[in-house]
Amino acid sequence: MQNTLSVTTKKYLVGGVALLLIALAFVFPPIAQDLTYHDFADKRAAAHVPNAGDVLSNIPFCIAGLWGMVLLWRGQAADKAAHLLWYVFFGGVFLVGFGSGYYHWAPDNQTLVWDRLPMTIAFMSLFSLVIAERIDARLGYALFPVLLLIGAGSVWYWAYTESIEAGDLRPYALVQFLPVVLILMMVALFPSAAGGTRYLLWCLGWYLAAKGLEHFDDEVFALLGHTVSGHSLKHLAAAAGVACLLPYAKLRLTEKTPVT
Repeated sequence: MQNTLSVTTKKYLVGGVALLLIALAFVFPPIAQDLTYHDFADKRAAAHVPNAGDVLSNIPFCIAGLWGMVLLWRGQAADKAAHLLWYVFFGGVFLVGFGSGYYHWAPDNQTLVWDRLPMTIAFMSLFSLVIAERIDARLGYALFPVLLLIGAGSVWYWAYTESIEAGDLRPYALVQFLPVVLILMMVALFPSAAGGTRYLLWCLGWYLAAKGLEHFDDEVFALLGHTVSGHSLKHLAAAAGVACLLPYAKLRLTEKTPVT
């Protein structure tokens, strides 16, 4: 497909899939937050920390985010805009550690807002970076503030609709899953001569593993003899995915010329 489709056709294909999935999402009725989501398998406290497994397993996010920012601070970048976006990404990951830890300390819809907001920063900055690297640099950088507002707005919209008892998760679900689909498409359709794609794919693989562990929270907890839950392992898997992007960011930012 890479050899038979023109670049323009590939761009239209990615855009068309994006529009189709957005339209399909709104074919379904609004989806409220299932309150059983807050009922996690491991409720054990440790050293006065409630839900300690799910709270403390967020520390790797802080480590990975801080590590990435230190890496960026020490390095030189050919593409200053990409350098800034990587800072935003790793900063968002750093904040995920605190936001998710705060949520798991006392899980409910109100604290969940602070878990989801920093995640949208990470999602949208990485999405913009891949657009810039694979399709068009100016487009990716120009879209970033728009995508960031959409991401934050999806959380605000969900929280507002929950407050009026008409909860609607559809925009947030799109923010979380649509970039994954489109990034995979861009990787397949727009190969990079610079290399490093395996790091991005490893990141996406760990992310999908994290979603599986999240879904089977209770089952994993039981399988492992009630030592560690699926949700705690979800945090570790997602942080491992971020760690895969450390060499990817370093490789991208040490290129002699910006990706166009």
